[in-house]
Amino acid sequence: MTTNNAVPSRDTIEAWRRLPLPKLMEEALAAKLNNRGRRFSLCSIINAKSGKCSEDCAFCVQSAHFATDAPVYPLKTTEEIVAAAREAKRIGAHRFSIVTSGRGPTDREVERIAEAFTAIRREVDITLCASLGIMNRDQLLILKEAGVNRYHHNLETSREFFPQIVSTHTFEERIATIRAAQDAGLEVCAGGIIGLGESEEDRISLACTLRELQVDSVPFNILIPLPGTPLAKRPPLTATEILRAIALWRLINPSTPLRLCAGRETALTDLLGMACMAGADAMMIGGYLTQRGRMPEADHRLVAAVQELWSHSQLG
Repeated sequence: MTTNNAVPSRDTIEAWRRLPLPKLMEEALAAKLNNRGRRFSLCSIINAKSGKCSEDCAFCVQSAHFATDAPVYPLKTTEEIVAAAREAKRIGAHRFSIVTSGRGPTDREVERIAEAFTAIRREVDITLCASLGIMNRDQLLILKEAGVNRYHHNLETSREFFPQIVSTHTFEERIATIRAAQDAGLEVCAGGIIGLGESEEDRISLACTLRELQVDSVPFNILIPLPGTPLAKRPPLTATEILRAIALWRLINPSTPLRLCAGRETALTDLLGMACMAGADAMMIGGYLTQRGRMPEADHRLVAAVQELWSHSQLG
């Protein structure tokens, strides 16, 4: 976790923005190695309840507002969830998260999910996370008592751009859930998605908000334009835009894990390793909510190669 919540000055950020990409990546990698060493963490998830979401997030196939082919099913059983946690451990994940669609869980769903976490804690040696939408402190305390270590709740984009992506809830409601999780004694995983139509200024604004909130992990997603969603025809970002965003997020959040998540494979393809040379040092493996990921073996080879490169990198 970042030890101080002072956001870099505007002059400092503008100086970074003026750097050519190779120099910007060099600065970001130095920040990563100086603050976090060669650490690299892996997480995995289960889409434990899918589809029919009441919210209208423009990027999401699980929204009931859009006609998509996303799978729809109710909350999975404890046995299914424990099996997924066991598989996450097998493929080398350090963390496992239960993720559900919807604005937020009912109290009964919270109870059932807590039961699943208790069973996982009994049977699988893996750190537990949850991503269940908008929640209050009392609900979050139930998760903590069941063994959950970290709550995931993305801000998605900047405060300024958020109304163009979501209309059914506010940016402040997301902030409130993050604050509630922290108040309940949970670590927080919060990041967002780039490629939604936002500007570089929006990406910087989001990174600064995450620094102010002192989150413990920052997921970095790249839009996968999926059929049926309002963003289905969004043009893809260039590799340069993506690498610049990663480097800037690292410099703004130098001590926090920067986690490559959805979109990394399709957006960066053969340049995926470059993301780690721009400061990324964590990944989600084994697939995403509705999209398949790479084979875990390929990701483990990437991590080993990157850590070898890091060992020869000169610290700033």
